[in-house]
Amino acid sequence: MIKIAFSPCPNDTFIFHAWVHGLIPGAPKLEVTYADIDITNNLAAGLKGPDIIKISYAALPWVLSQYDLLPCGGALGRGCGPLVLTSKAVDAAEKPGLLSGRSVAVPSERSTAYLLFRLWAAQNVPGGVGQIKVLPFHEIMPAVRDGLVDAGLVIHEARFTYPSYGLKLLVDLGSWWESDTNLPIPLGAIVARKNENLQAIATGFEPR
Repeated sequence: MIKIAFSPCPNDTFIFHAWVHGLIPGAPKLEVTYADIDITNNLAAGLKGPDIIKISYAALPWVLSQYDLLPCGGALGRGCGPLVLTSKAVDAAEKPGLLSGRSVAVPSERSTAYLLFRLWAAQNVPGGVGQIKVLPFHEIMPAVRDGLVDAGLVIHEARFTYPSYGLKLLVDLGSWWESDTNLPIPLGAIVARKNENLQAIATGFEPR
């Protein structure tokens, strides 16, 4: 039995659907943990994390002593990056100073989204932002809508659903990253624990 953890977002559940539901002949059975991205990033950094785990690429520096990056299944893309949202429309001239000293909700301090946000803010927010509050990604938009934070950094399907919360786009960090680097966004990675038995378990053979 292989222990695996990933978020319940559509992207992750699609990637692992066939394996989780026994649709791959001969594949070992899985013990699945569904968890928010902040939890999976921190699980991988702990001493007793699962065998295989989907994490943010930005979390790799914390986990590579215990995990290997797999060369498949990761999420890289264009036009699919994180968004910074506010509860009111913002004039373009106001954008640079809007977040100065303000509170911002983020999905994980080890997420790719937060790394992109910090890089963008260093160039575009005079004096820096104020309080950073980590919330599960599905709680961020309600927190911005209800005025609990001044802005929110959102990922996953929130790219498409934020208008239903009455929120406004401040910046598309994916578009900013692509225009700045001309590279796709490195979003999520799949890592496997450094374990001499794991490859044997996964392929159905006993170690020699």
